[in-house]
Amino acid sequence: MPKRVLGVPWKPYDHGMFGMVEIVVIVVGILVIVAVLVTVIALAARSGARTGPQLAWRTPGLVPPLPHDLQERVRELCSQGKKIHAIKAVREGTGLGLKEAKDVVDALDAGRPIPTAQPVGHPGDLASRVRELKAAGRAEQAVFLVRGETGMTQAEAETFVNAL
Repeated sequence: MPKRVLGVPWKPYDHGMFGMVEIVVIVVGILVIVAVLVTVIALAARSGARTGPQLAWRTPGLVPPLPHDLQERVRELCSQGKKIHAIKAVREGTGLGLKEAKDVVDALDAGRPIPTAQPVGHPGDLASRVRELKAAGRAEQAVFLVRGETGMTQAEAETFVNAL
């Protein structure tokens, strides 16, 4: 008489060679799926890092230098009465918060100068200004300055600052 488990006849499964092959195929399939997902996530993160500046690390109160083409686009959007679109463009192009981006758009729309990360009265080439910031213990702001003036990625700007 067969063994009964919870009132149901129970027959042990034969874990022969065919059963092991199935298990290996399933495990390999899972590993392939995980590898593909990790690759897709890594590629998305890499491409996402270059779509726009991620400025969560930036110094509060300082607005990055806006590229000339972004300034022109903001002025054009403001002249068309699309201030919200202009604010969105500034936020996407600089990583600024809503209030800071609105202040920048208002200044550009009114023809006023906008504050930048470059301190007033610091003439000289970019390397000299970066060296000054580094010497003052403000390496983070030096990276911010390099990114704003050159369009480099975070990693490229850090490499540039560290090389000086």
